[in-house]
Amino acid sequence: MSRQYEAVYVFDSQLEDGAITDRLGRFHALLGKAEDLQVNHWGRRQLAFPIKRRESGYYVVARFGVESDVLPEYERAIKLDDGILRHLLTLHENELGAPPMTEEELEAANRRREADEDEDEE
Repeated sequence: MSRQYEAVYVFDSQLEDGAITDRLGRFHALLGKAEDLQVNHWGRRQLAFPIKRRESGYYVVARFGVESDVLPEYERAIKLDDGILRHLLTLHENELGAPPMTEEELEAANRRREADEDEDEE
């Protein structure tokens, strides 16, 4: 059964953009036929704290759907790559933020908020 995952990579900022793209291609090739592969390049950013004596990193976020049996080799390749300062692989279960509300739920929430405001005024 295929599951959705999200991977965040922090590459060494001294790598060129072409080298980063090549490495991402190699990593994602290990996933086989990943469903809905989406790659978002955030670019070079200041790190909150130094990692391996680097002050900045190149951030990339990828979202894909794969079988869990391909992940060990994928993570092994990432760990062995010296150009990656940090990485994080998580299950992607839903988008950030509150789930969308139906019209009825939205109306009920507005009525509760108005009732709370009326109580505060008294």
